[in-house]
Amino acid sequence: MQGRRTATPGALRAARYLAGQMQAYGLDPAGDSAYFQRVPFVVSMGPEGERLRLGRPAPDSLGGVMALGLNVIGLVRGADPQLAKDAIVVGAHYDHLGIGRPVNGDSIYNGADDDASGVAAVLTAARELAAGPKPRRTVVFLLSTGEEEGVLGTQYYLQHPAWPLERTVADLEVEMIGRPDSLAGGPGRLWLTGYERSTMGEGFAAAGLPVVADPRPEQNFFLRSDNIVFAIRGIPAHTLSSYNMHGDYHQPNDEVAAVDSTHLERAAEVVSRAVRLLADGDPPRWHRAGQPTPTGP
Repeated sequence: MQGRRTATPGALRAARYLAGQMQAYGLDPAGDSAYFQRVPFVVSMGPEGERLRLGRPAPDSLGGVMALGLNVIGLVRGADPQLAKDAIVVGAHYDHLGIGRPVNGDSIYNGADDDASGVAAVLTAARELAAGPKPRRTVVFLLSTGEEEGVLGTQYYLQHPAWPLERTVADLEVEMIGRPDSLAGGPGRLWLTGYERSTMGEGFAAAGLPVVADPRPEQNFFLRSDNIVFAIRGIPAHTLSSYNMHGDYHQPNDEVAAVDSTHLERAAEVVSRAVRLLADGDPPRWHRAGQPTPTGP
């Protein structure tokens, strides 16, 4: 899939695979074309090469050409007569950097940890939830494109949501859980970005999930993943991760061979439990001054 760079043939091939998995699990399609949400991009050239932005070029514009990316969206409808009208979003980005500068003869930036690991966990949660029992709330599973270009796919989803935003009570993203982090407690344990900002992390801890606060708040991970666009819109939104600051970040050697499969399996189980809690339990609430604004943290 050639590193799954947004709006490339490799990324579209990945999207078809992901849609096939959602269909096999029995998720309801929630895109504008079955499981696909078509995301229009303008491609332009800048000092650092080709860049994407959301939109369509004007017919007489020389400022760029159009490209198409795909979000992949499926949902499991809630079974509770009172709560099914509300939804949570569970997401991960499937795009990565594509083909780039060769390092030791390897030019494909695979992104096994970033973020195929998160996608695998989200698919696992989708499969388990669809198998039953049905959740009380509706759960939207969003596998987004364009994160590496500036969370563009998720921005587009917020403009064209599969479920009304006013009825969306939480967003949980999963990012880079392929390797254990000693600062989270080691294998099978995850940390949550922005833990102190809402009641989400407290709810996970109270239920016995091995989830701790982000041990590196100075990195501002809460502001650097797809959750931030939901949070700015007022929806409690956080990211689960076990990124241990390994040196393979955005390098060709972020390969599947470096993934700790035992940790990833246990981490995916934690994600599935977290999704069930959000789908069936009390919705998370922002703590005072916890919600970010478009102009600051």
